[in-house]
Amino acid sequence: MRFPLMIGLLFLASAVVAQDTTLLSQVGDSLTNSTKPMPVTGTFKGIYLIQLQTNETIAAGALNFEIQHRFGQLNSGAYQFFGLDNATLRLGLDYGITDWWTVGIGRSSYLKTFDGYTKFKLWRQQDGGGGMPISVTLMGTISNYTQNFPDETYLNANYRTGYATQLILARKFKFFSLELVPSYIRNNLVPTVADKNDMVALSGGARVRITKRMSLDGEYNYLFPNQVVSTKVYNALSFAWEMETGGHVFQLVFTNAQSMVPTQFISGTTSSWGNGGIYFGFNIARNFNLTSHAKKSVKY
Repeated sequence: MRFPLMIGLLFLASAVVAQDTTLLSQVGDSLTNSTKPMPVTGTFKGIYLIQLQTNETIAAGALNFEIQHRFGQLNSGAYQFFGLDNATLRLGLDYGITDWWTVGIGRSSYLKTFDGYTKFKLWRQQDGGGGMPISVTLMGTISNYTQNFPDETYLNANYRTGYATQLILARKFKFFSLELVPSYIRNNLVPTVADKNDMVALSGGARVRITKRMSLDGEYNYLFPNQVVSTKVYNALSFAWEMETGGHVFQLVFTNAQSMVPTQFISGTTSSWGNGGIYFGFNIARNFNLTSHAKKSVKY
């Protein structure tokens, strides 16, 4: 996949019009015709688009439980039931410290990885009266894999650690939402001296609403060339069918990325859509109101 595919994804439905609702917004959905600038909410249903995080944050005092599940590759054959005999799982907890500041932790079966992140909403898109045209959110992630490799005993905790910094730029149209995410990734240890410890990537994603509770999502992660040279890596491309069912957001996912941690799937995807290296799976998000403030500020 090449960079133009991402550009095409970002602009595939620029003429679409309607309204949107969200599970994790602090107030109801909005895109008003007011002449006074008003904050836009519900750009995306939740804090994850598919693999990427969105500009959304958790309401203060609310807890989000995230299950991200990927079966094995579809090209693994009938003996492996086309991937359904195998699975990769990430469990995550995300908490809203304030309405604009979210922190989260997760544990993945892929390389037995622990991850944590913090996310700050810097600016919110405003509608009417020439307000802020986009939402801007800053996120930092740290990950550490703990899987044992008997022939690589030198792998201490520092070598196993990676970092990602992402600036999430998002805009909501009337039933179409876009985000553009430049990323800086740092892996403390890489396979060879020819590989880069420090990498940059540019990701893009879109959500198109079909009904009040259903949408189609897509994202593409473009890793700039000549940064990983010892291993053949591919740009992660993902699609999802998203449904809101009461207090849950549920997605059916197709992706060529096995990992669900940005330090890994952006720079380390080794499967290709072209040869059937596709992982089918799902994401489930459930929001819990832990305080009276959260009950008032989270809309289902």
